[in-house]
Amino acid sequence: MSTDPLLQPYQIKHLTLRNRIITTSHEPAYPVDGMPKDLYRAYHVERAKAGVALTMTAGSAAVSRDSPPVFNNVLAYKDEVVKWMKDLTDECHEHGAAVMIQLTHLGRRTRWDKADWLPVVSPSHRREASHRSFPKKLEDWDIDRIIKDYVDAAERMKAAGLDGLELQAYGHLMDQFWSPLTNDLDGPYGGSLENRMRFTFDILSGIRKRCGEDFLLGVRYTGDEDLAGGFNAEEGMKISHMLKDSGLVDFLNVVRGHIDTDAGLTDVIPIQGMRNAAHLDFAGEIRASTGFPTFHAAKIPDVATARHAIASGKVDMIGMTRAHMTDPHIVRKIIEKREEDIRPCVGANYCLDRIYQGGAAYCIHNPSTGRETTMPHDIPKAAKTRKVVVIGTGPAGLEAARVAGERGHQVTVFEAADQPGGQIRLTALSERRREMISIIDWRMTQCERLGVKFNFNTWAEADTVLAEEPDVVIVATGGLPDTEVLSSGNELVVSAWDVISGDVKPGKNVLIFDDAGDHAALQAAELIAKSGATLEVITPDRSFSPEVMAMNLVPYMRALQDLDVTFTVTYRVDRVERQDGKLIAHLGSDYGPVNKHRVVDQVIVNHGTLPLDDLYFDLRPHSLNDGAVEQHDLIAGNAQNIVTNPDGRFQLFRIGDAVAARNTHAAIYDALRLVKDL
Repeated sequence: MSTDPLLQPYQIKHLTLRNRIITTSHEPAYPVDGMPKDLYRAYHVERAKAGVALTMTAGSAAVSRDSPPVFNNVLAYKDEVVKWMKDLTDECHEHGAAVMIQLTHLGRRTRWDKADWLPVVSPSHRREASHRSFPKKLEDWDIDRIIKDYVDAAERMKAAGLDGLELQAYGHLMDQFWSPLTNDLDGPYGGSLENRMRFTFDILSGIRKRCGEDFLLGVRYTGDEDLAGGFNAEEGMKISHMLKDSGLVDFLNVVRGHIDTDAGLTDVIPIQGMRNAAHLDFAGEIRASTGFPTFHAAKIPDVATARHAIASGKVDMIGMTRAHMTDPHIVRKIIEKREEDIRPCVGANYCLDRIYQGGAAYCIHNPSTGRETTMPHDIPKAAKTRKVVVIGTGPAGLEAARVAGERGHQVTVFEAADQPGGQIRLTALSERRREMISIIDWRMTQCERLGVKFNFNTWAEADTVLAEEPDVVIVATGGLPDTEVLSSGNELVVSAWDVISGDVKPGKNVLIFDDAGDHAALQAAELIAKSGATLEVITPDRSFSPEVMAMNLVPYMRALQDLDVTFTVTYRVDRVERQDGKLIAHLGSDYGPVNKHRVVDQVIVNHGTLPLDDLYFDLRPHSLNDGAVEQHDLIAGNAQNIVTNPDGRFQLFRIGDAVAARNTHAAIYDALRLVKDL
């Protein structure tokens, strides 16, 4: 028996969980027509196979038609969900993992123009800022109907063979009953705390009666709204004891805060640059007071933090949910004493930010997550060893080298700089984004383990590559900022990279023209504003920084709103001229002619990158495939076999920003899906 606290079993009633690590309920938005079909099942099974004790599905499954998902959630109000949930549960059970689901009614946290166009409902008419719907105030028949919907949905999960479920009670309808801010009802469901809790206990009683004592029930809830007018930690502690003392609940799953705004959501689920385990001590206080089985998850990104949570007795089960999106094999690697091989979660929150914009959840540096039916987490060995040359050590180049090494190929890498990292190294210069360098560090460690040969401080030219006599050449040389975007005055501007790197010092009165909407402009803006400069950020978009997405925007705004920064949308910089020692930036607009200008001492242009592709084009005449990629084979997961030049000496490919300006995930995905079949 291991003495590791994380590997100790834990029993709740009749159910023995094989260790203390869980993935808490989260919705990666993989369902098809609201059903958890093949990809959804494969995603959870991958983590079950690797040893997670409990996989909790669906954050959160909708129990009613007037709770339409705002992204692609499981629809627990449909009878057909039973078959799909049973398939998922049975397969996870085969691998020793318990399975639960999270049920909810979103209340006001959705929109009326989704799905069946039914009115949004809540215990008051108060609108939620994030989703903007003005709700109908619940009537008694609404409450009765929704209670029944919860119980019916729970019965479906019982029929599917799940081990239990939890009810979601922060930000959603259940918590809207709890909070004085969102409950204007008269008795029996409004007023006193006991009345505000009645809705929850009516649901729990109904589920317990319908599903029996051997079906585990828990509540995922906030123990402190941390919001003026809401309930505080003292009242949250009363709620915790009420849940325990009810006899209806088997475990508590505790968070802290509110999620009605982007800022609130980001505090509940902290991202990179924010404190790890921000609510763990709070969860520990509830565990200590109630003496009741307590679960917790909120930025527990690494094994050391998780181990502390269990060893200190703060909680009984610890959730490593985003960490398991980055590496589904965490538990297996702990058991095998390979913790150094765990792919680290860098807190970039690409996963969550994508679903809130209507996409599927993808990890910024594990493109196999969410693609388990097509992309391997464990790279298989190749039938034949080949010699692979990679140029560039940004995320694309290092992933290509890693995967080729895992395939068993002989890999040589050339890098012009003295250190690996490419644009990631530039990104990580910002204190709040320094965790991003782990994307590079992990790949370097893996490449060293695999015997990849690195040549730093080496500018690779065609002769350099040809001298290696490679079978495959992968160009991952990235790009450089494109600032040649004005009708005149391009020589008078600098790039966001120039400022972030420290090569150019901020001016005193600065204009950033952000025509890319990504992190670079905001990173530069923060540096400039903190220097004491006056700053205006101008974008032709109708909102600023659209590529940064909601939760990542929060820390930037908290920094920039305290400083002298103005954001101006729907304008672009057309040209810049120098006049009397100042720069005159002339503005235009996509909406029609304008005649405006700004007088500043520095203009910064952020307009993405242009590929560094000279080497690629120099190598094309020497290649078998002329650099071409058969897209159908790439998408289908087949090897590349194009031969357009029989006299060629090697296959040639380019990936990442050496093709076009995209993002870190795209660069790594380029490498994985190409090289996994070499």
